[in-house]
Amino acid sequence: QVQLVESGGGLVQPGGSLRLSCAASGKIFSINRMGYYRQAPGKQRELVATITGGGSTNYADSVKGRFTISRDNAKNTVYLQMNSLTPEDTAVYYCNAVGYEDTTRSFTYWGRGTQVTVSS
Repeated sequence: QVQLVESGGGLVQPGGSLRLSCAASGKIFSINRMGYYRQAPGKQRELVATITGGGSTNYADSVKGRFTISRDNAKNTVYLQMNSLTPEDTAVYYCNAVGYEDTTRSFTYWGRGTQVTVSS
């Protein structure tokens, strides 16, 4: 089993910033990719950003230039720095980790989600 513990959500005014973090623990042999997805009310869950163990990143077009994803491999932790937030960024943000529990068993886990609300 792998646990993902998220932190950093909350309420922020338009134009403000928030930093999310997600720490993975448990039976981990390696983590290939970590990232964040989000789901707004009435909408499907969508990719926000992902990062591989080697540092390759992928961003949704809607957040490019405003959000930055980073990772501390030694701590199995991913960070999402969100700047210039708009009300359209309001959603529940979910951490995701894809990796291996040992040399043969792969995993995909999701965090419980953290609410981000952008409002004046």
